[in-house]
Amino acid sequence: MLFRQLFDAESSTYTYLLADTATREAVLIDPVLEQVERDVRLVHELGLKLKVVLETHVHADHVTGAGLLRERTGAQVFASARGAPCVDRQLSQGDVVRVGALEIQVLETPGHTDDSLSFLCDGRLFSGDALLVRGTGRTDFQNGDPGQLYDSITREVFTLPEATEVYPAHDYAGFTMTSVGEEKHHNPRLAGKSREDFVAFMKARKSPPPRKLDMAVPANRACGLSSEPSSPQHA
Repeated sequence: MLFRQLFDAESSTYTYLLADTATREAVLIDPVLEQVERDVRLVHELGLKLKVVLETHVHADHVTGAGLLRERTGAQVFASARGAPCVDRQLSQGDVVRVGALEIQVLETPGHTDDSLSFLCDGRLFSGDALLVRGTGRTDFQNGDPGQLYDSITREVFTLPEATEVYPAHDYAGFTMTSVGEEKHHNPRLAGKSREDFVAFMKARKSPPPRKLDMAVPANRACGLSSEPSSPQHA
């Protein structure tokens, strides 16, 4: 599998490129609108065909490049059935997305938002904003729920093999990735903490809203485009 980790400095967002080296078919996870030119250029330079764009959730801190990439490349956009109505395929727990020989397993990991998904492929977990490096996503908007987030992490993520590599949607402290084992043992919000501890900690946090919240959420429900969303195709 070909794998690249890309970064948007303004929003501290990671975009991930995965491709099957035999068929050259590729998937992008969580693209950023301002980085579409970079992403399209890289896909072309590597001789790839972008087939699928995966969204971990409806983002609040940046506008997605999913819709523009669909227009530019013909790729289909996949995301949670609870999320944006503009997608081509709605995903649920246990679904498998196939791109060439790649098999990407869908895990529902709500709590940061009610539509949050994580994607597991070849020993790598793309955790969106659910589990971050030594942190977690916040739970104070978009139907977030700290108890639900604790359950998602402990039941869906921490039950994976400890060697599973974890690639989050964001990092604000200079990390690029972690592992299930590292976070189980060293994440200060989770290691040795009960569900009640986690809920109390998250409810006590006071953070300003994401700078682009009011603009990004409606834009991302339209896949980052201003046009009306098309009707979804169910999986």
